[in-house]
Amino acid sequence: MLRRPLAGLAAAALGRVPSDGMSGPRPVVLSGPSGAGKSTLLKRLLQEHSSIFGFSVSHTTRDPRPGEENGKDYYFVTREVMQRDIAAGDFIEHAEFSGNLYGTSKAAVRAVQAMNRICVLDVDLQGVRNIKKTDLRPVYIFVQPPSLDVLEQRLRQRNTETEESLAKRLAAARADMESKPPLTLPPPSGEEPGLFDLIIVNDSLDKAYWALKEALSEEIKKAQATGHS
Repeated sequence: MLRRPLAGLAAAALGRVPSDGMSGPRPVVLSGPSGAGKSTLLKRLLQEHSSIFGFSVSHTTRDPRPGEENGKDYYFVTREVMQRDIAAGDFIEHAEFSGNLYGTSKAAVRAVQAMNRICVLDVDLQGVRNIKKTDLRPVYIFVQPPSLDVLEQRLRQRNTETEESLAKRLAAARADMESKPPLTLPPPSGEEPGLFDLIIVNDSLDKAYWALKEALSEEIKKAQATGHS
């Protein structure tokens, strides 16, 4: 079950909470292991509701993969530049994985906000924990594959991973999938409670997308009611 709408995106990005914090749609945080299908679901959501949702483009210090575009898939920057901006307080969240930095800048969120759209952030668990410490009150959704074996197949089909990077991603995925019980269920022993409002198991793209839209239906209606449609 999703929590009631809370603080608006503009105030969260700027570190303030508006007096009418219960009004307006909430931003959305998508998380899950690489290969779970987050990007595919997100692209479908943005295609169907292009005037409602906007993707917050993250920064990273890793090299672009074939077909990726700077400013569209990621902002590709040097470690020195990103560390400088993190130190300056320009990032809402940041994390390091496999020797590369990833993060969401305040400017990227404001860019979506300036278009009067619901901001969607794609972050890892470390980023989720960082966002939990801010005034941002998004809908937290975790997307996971049906199994690690399926995830490995998907990652291998990409042809973008070395055996070393694949092993790291699978280890990270195993850790992610063991530490993300939703708010509505008591966590098994040793698992971290309260991280997500919803967990979507992506064993069928159509079913997973239906679950995603159903989870965000209230926020979509709010956005349409305020003139985003």
